[in-house]
Amino acid sequence: MTSEERIKKQKELVEIIGIHFDKEGFQPIAGRILGLLMVMDKEQYSFDEIVEELQISKSSASNALKILELKNSIEYITIPGDRKRYFQLKKLDVDQVIEDHKKKIEETLIFLEKIISLKADKNSSNSVFISKMVHLMSDMLIRLDESKYHGKQL
Repeated sequence: MTSEERIKKQKELVEIIGIHFDKEGFQPIAGRILGLLMVMDKEQYSFDEIVEELQISKSSASNALKILELKNSIEYITIPGDRKRYFQLKKLDVDQVIEDHKKKIEETLIFLEKIISLKADKNSSNSVFISKMVHLMSDMLIRLDESKYHGKQL
């Protein structure tokens, strides 16, 4: 694959990732910015480079960058002697990310179990669905704990 072909495929993937994050509740531009920072070989982009690369307005770029910073998805660095800010993916501690997800699953389990306990008909389609979700999430927590204690990398 030539360099031009690879870059074209990277740019296509940036758009696909943008759509994915849009479906996850991010603004479409925020998703595209995340895609850009994840996929492209260049790891830090200035504000103007993001605007140019994605062909977006400065105001939409500014809003999306603020949201991504608030969501702890990106950060910026500065270079001595350069007044620009360069945005990059925020590299979080993987173990902490997993613990955060576990906590969210545990919190979800609590309210799902409360829902089931208050259902008059435990065999209704909603009750059965919620019960399946409880079992699935409980299994996920067990597997996450097992992989952590057995020294497996996720």
